Amino acid sequence: MRVSIGRACAEAPTPTPETDLTRRRLKLTFPEQLIQEPIVYTLGKRFDVVTNIRRADVRETTGWIVMEVSGTEQRLDEARRHLEGLGVRVDDLEAYLE
Repeated sequence: MRVSIGRACAEAPTPTPETDLTRRRLKLTFPEQLIQEPIVYTLGKRFDVVTNIRRADVRETTGWIVMEVSGTEQRLDEARRHLEGLGVRVDDLEAYLE
């Protein structure tokens, strides 16, 4: 018995700026007043990006996170502007790795 699900020769959708995902490696450095805030959680919920923490050092008065963030270019740019507006320092790690 042969079962077919969907069309046999379906083509992959053409990437568009709305669906083409990008990954960025960032280092976020937090000022003391933001240490207790759920910044990374908010990025995922508010800007529809996927976050992956690779390294972190968060203490009582200082903190930094090295993370990968995936999403559309537009969403990543919006998320970065939001972070910088809060007072988070955002460094693009690709610039240092090339």
